[in-house]
Amino acid sequence: MMIAKETLPALPDMREITRLCEADEIGILLKKIQGVLNQDLRQFSAWTEENNFILRQISQADFQELSQLHKRLNDIEIDRFLLTNSVSALHCNCTHYRDVIATRTIDLVATEMRVTGRKSPNLPYALLSMGSDGRNEQTLITDQDYLIVYGDGGGEEADLYFKDFSILLVDRLEEVGFKKCTGDIMPSNPTWRGSYAQWRKRLLSIVRYEFEDYAKNMMDLIVLSDARYVAGGRELAEKLASMIREMERDYFQVLWGMAKAATEMKLALGFLKRLWTESSGEHKGEFNLKLLAWAPLVMNVRILAINQGIPATSTVDRIKMLEKEGSFSAGFSNELQFAYHILTKHRILLQIKVLKGIEKDPYHLNPYQLGSGEVEKIHHAILKIEELQKIIHSNFSIV
Repeated sequence: MMIAKETLPALPDMREITRLCEADEIGILLKKIQGVLNQDLRQFSAWTEENNFILRQISQADFQELSQLHKRLNDIEIDRFLLTNSVSALHCNCTHYRDVIATRTIDLVATEMRVTGRKSPNLPYALLSMGSDGRNEQTLITDQDYLIVYGDGGGEEADLYFKDFSILLVDRLEEVGFKKCTGDIMPSNPTWRGSYAQWRKRLLSIVRYEFEDYAKNMMDLIVLSDARYVAGGRELAEKLASMIREMERDYFQVLWGMAKAATEMKLALGFLKRLWTESSGEHKGEFNLKLLAWAPLVMNVRILAINQGIPATSTVDRIKMLEKEGSFSAGFSNELQFAYHILTKHRILLQIKVLKGIEKDPYHLNPYQLGSGEVEKIHHAILKIEELQKIIHSNFSIV
């Protein structure tokens, strides 16, 4: 269902129902409302039933079938979102069924390796997701943001096995509907796979500034901040995720660098803090919703959460926990949660337009094609992100 804080304020006061109709028409109006609600409930029930049926099929599906099932699940979420505009429901559903598909894909890849004569080392291994998936914030358009960790003690034989395993996994995930990451954040890239000991050594090198490419290492660390278990050995995955967050927190200079980068992220605010859009070019009258609004919110919330030792990865959960431990007032917490929902809602609507062939670009939004109320909500959300940046700027003594 829709988020109550977004929906309820927009509803008229039912005690003043006669402003909507004559007194003798109240019964007719209520029947119509009940009819619409019943129709929606039947539709929700049908979607839920089909969704559950598909999820059961996944456990026996091959790669081709997984691709078809994935597409159908996406189609259901498009229809459900257009009816409800519920960001949280779409996040929950997309993240869940993609985890199920990824888990099945890993099982099929392991079988494929075995059938082709590749003996698996007797080691635990796990797949972790990062980015939106790591934050339980999957949407309709997704790519692969995964890493693999495996147990220690396997030597070169294990390294070679998991290299081949990872390359095959990335190809098979693409086959079932997970696009390859343009930033190469995939276990086929040696940066994103390794034994636990190799991961520990790599992370220590980053936080101790032992690598030359500071900017790349900082970005890798930011991406790793959202690492979440998906499949395989849960204990090993959670051990790695805990180590990542502990290192980020323990090496304050690294966290300070991340905070500085977060506070310097540009926002779609122009002269006198008015909503800014491109003045010329292909995107005249538009702005990049992801880079100039949504991403700065996610990034800045992430920094505070890491600094406060908050284990949650989802942006909204992080905001709630930051309120609980005293970093945010209840009012500011609610403002940030609303900002996340309004910005993500429009990101999803842009994705739907792309998937339906209406638009080609899922990032640029023309706010003035929206109603004035929506424009004001987006503008207000961005102003709150600027306020959040100022809090972090102050907390980390950034000059």
